[in-house]
Amino acid sequence: MRIVDALLRLLIFPGLVYALPAAWLMVWVERKLTARLQRRLGPPFFQPFFDFVKLLAKRPVARPPLQALVMTALPVLAVAAVLGVLALLPVFAGGGFSGDLVLLASLLEVPPLCAVLGGFASRSLYGELGATREAVLSVSYSLPFLGAIVALAAAAHTLDLATLMSRPLWAVRAPALVALALCLPVKLGVNPFSVTNAEQEIYAGPTTEFEGPRLALWELAHGLEWIALTGLWATLAFPVVRFAWPLRIVVFIAISFAAAVVITAVAAATARLKPVQAARVYWQWGMLVAVVALVLAMTLY
Repeated sequence: MRIVDALLRLLIFPGLVYALPAAWLMVWVERKLTARLQRRLGPPFFQPFFDFVKLLAKRPVARPPLQALVMTALPVLAVAAVLGVLALLPVFAGGGFSGDLVLLASLLEVPPLCAVLGGFASRSLYGELGATREAVLSVSYSLPFLGAIVALAAAAHTLDLATLMSRPLWAVRAPALVALALCLPVKLGVNPFSVTNAEQEIYAGPTTEFEGPRLALWELAHGLEWIALTGLWATLAFPVVRFAWPLRIVVFIAISFAAAVVITAVAAATARLKPVQAARVYWQWGMLVAVVALVLAMTLY
């Protein structure tokens, strides 16, 4: 039964059947809301899907065999990692395993690592610069992000996601959610932390030299990251596993898209920070909130 539950999560909900259209819809929400806040019209709702199909139809640039293999494998690995994260989200009871929190945290670090490797593999000045920025920011935000997750695990005395979600622990959960929310914009590459893909400075950063199907896979991975990260925050903020199954799906989707709207509104209202400024935010404020959550977890639970 556990295998069946895991397959349902991976292939149906919150996996492929839900995640693919939801990813394109969430990307559209980001673009459309940003446009409206800037007094522009914005794209139609089917535009992200059409962009994906158009990229798939383009012929990739001829490259040396090893470079072509690496540049194709990295976005595939990023997509697979995010799908693994979605399959681990505890929207339904069952399907998880002891220690799945460790696997989830590990899989979340795969797409940034792939982006760093992809930037250097492209042998482009802009790609390497974007990869360097991604690496610096990854070190900066990973500590508060992982610190918040460790605080939750320490307070619940478990590495099982479903068990962790079923316990209130609001004294620790509240600062941990703040730390995680602070990390979402930089992991999604939006303002004020969009320094790795700053179009006015370094074009598209690590993905500047990617084209056709390879770029389509990166765009898909980015859309799936929106679903995975907002979904993780939704399950932590509102443990939907307690609700009846139709309601838990509605709550999960509603909170995920509400989080996306808030992130997009903040991004549209702010300007891009410099790399050193973005890193300082996480070294100071992000670490401060994460340490508070860790101290509360150690002292209260």
